[in-house]
Amino acid sequence: MQQTIQSINSLIKKNKIEIIDLKAIDLAGRLHHISLPVHDKIIEKMFKDGVGFDGSSYGLRKVENSDMILIPDLNTAVIDIFRDAPTLSFYANIILTDDNRSRFDQDGRYIAKKAEDLLLKETGCDKSWWGPEFEFYIFTDVEYDTRTSASFYKIEHAEEFYKKAYHAANPFDIYDDFRDEACKILSKYGLKIKYHHHEVGERGQQEIETYFSDLLTTADNIITAKYVLFNFARQKNLYITFMPKPMYQQAGNGLHLHLYLTKNGKNAFYKKGEYGNFNEFGRYFIGGMLKHAAALSAFSNPSTNSYKRLVPGFEAPVALTYGMGNRASAIRIPKYVKNPDETRFEYRPPDATMNPYFCMSAMILAGIDGVKNKIDPIKEGFGPYDKNFLEDDIHKIKLLPRNLDEALDALENDNDFLKRGNVFTDELLQQWINLKHEEINSINTMPHPFEFKMYFNL
Repeated sequence: MQQTIQSINSLIKKNKIEIIDLKAIDLAGRLHHISLPVHDKIIEKMFKDGVGFDGSSYGLRKVENSDMILIPDLNTAVIDIFRDAPTLSFYANIILTDDNRSRFDQDGRYIAKKAEDLLLKETGCDKSWWGPEFEFYIFTDVEYDTRTSASFYKIEHAEEFYKKAYHAANPFDIYDDFRDEACKILSKYGLKIKYHHHEVGERGQQEIETYFSDLLTTADNIITAKYVLFNFARQKNLYITFMPKPMYQQAGNGLHLHLYLTKNGKNAFYKKGEYGNFNEFGRYFIGGMLKHAAALSAFSNPSTNSYKRLVPGFEAPVALTYGMGNRASAIRIPKYVKNPDETRFEYRPPDATMNPYFCMSAMILAGIDGVKNKIDPIKEGFGPYDKNFLEDDIHKIKLLPRNLDEALDALENDNDFLKRGNVFTDELLQQWINLKHEEINSINTMPHPFEFKMYFNL
C-alpha cells in the first residue's frame, strides 16, 4: 500500500505515536538512526525539508562539506516495538544540500533504485525478485577485547551436537521457540517468513528464510532482520552473530540470495525442458554473474572474516560454476522448484557483512552485462556441473578470491560493468576500496592469539 502524508498522520493518531525515528545506513552497511518527538505537522515538515545530519560521521562526506539531509520514505513506515515510547520508524533517503535537493549517489537505497531502472531499460524486465536466507549463531555469553597488550575472544554455547545439526529436533534444538517468536516479530516489521530451522552448525546455528520481494524492499528487509534479531536476542539475554566464521572448524554463516526476474509479470528465466528449466536469457544472466564473480566478492564478501568461511569444505561455495546439485558451486539451481513462476538460481557466496544495497545492485549489473554481451556460461567453462568437481575437475575450474585483498584487486581490474548507467561512480568504488583496505591493514598489524601459540616459544 502506497503511504501518503495523510495516511501516516492517521497512523500516528491511531497508535498515539510519540517518537518519529529515521534510519539510514553508512557506507559499510551499519545502521544509524535519529529520533524526533512528535509535534503538529512533523511529517509534512520532514517530507518537505528533511532532517539535517553530519554525513562525515557516517563516512559519506568530508568534514568540510558534510551537511546532508534525511527524508523519510513513507512506504517504509513501521511501529518499532523495541522502543519504550510509541515509535514510528522509517528508512530515509539521503539527500544533498544543493539547490535541487539531489539524491546522494552513494546512498545504497538510491543505487538500488538506479539498478532496477537500468534493468528495465536494458532488458525489458520489470522487476527482480529476491529471497534471502539468514544464517546466524546464538550464544549464551560472548566476550572479546583487543588492546595494545591483549587480544582475545571467548564464546559460550548451550548446544553441542555430534557432527551436523541440520534440522535438529527439539528438545535438542533448544532455540526453536526463540525462532518462533522472532518470526512473529519479523512479520510485524513486514517480512514474510517462509520457514525457520536449525542449521548445520553444531554450536547453535540457526536459519530463517523469507519469501520473495523486490530489490529495494529485500535490501531494507535484510537490515530490518538484523535489527530485529539483535534487539530480540538482547531482550532474551542471548548473543547472536551473523559473522561469516565466528568459530574455528564450525560451519560458517552465509546469506544466500535466491533470484529471478519478471518480464510483463512472467518469469524471464523459464523455458521448460532446458537444463534447470533456464532459457538462453537466464543462462546469459548467470554467465555475467560468474564472469564478474571475483569483483562481486568485494561487495558480497567484504570482510576479512568472509574468507575464513569461503574455503573448500563446510558446503562453502568457492567454485565459479553453476549446476543443480553441488553446493560448492557459486550458483545453484534448486532441483525442487517445480513452479515455472519461481524458476530461479541461488547465489551462495554472500554473507551478512555486506551492504545489501551495493551487493544486490552489483549482482544485477553483472547479470545485465552477461545479457548484453551474451556471455554463455557453458562456453566460458562455468558448467553446468552436477558432480563432485572439487575432486575430479578442480584443475578445470576457477575459484573465488582467497582473501579480501584479492577481491579488491579483482574489483579494481573489473568494474566497468558496475558503471553502466552511472549506477556506481568512480568515487564510490574508490571509497569502498579505501575503506576495505583500512580494515585489512588494521587486522594485518594486530598480533593474533593463535600466533602466540605458534611462535611465542619458537
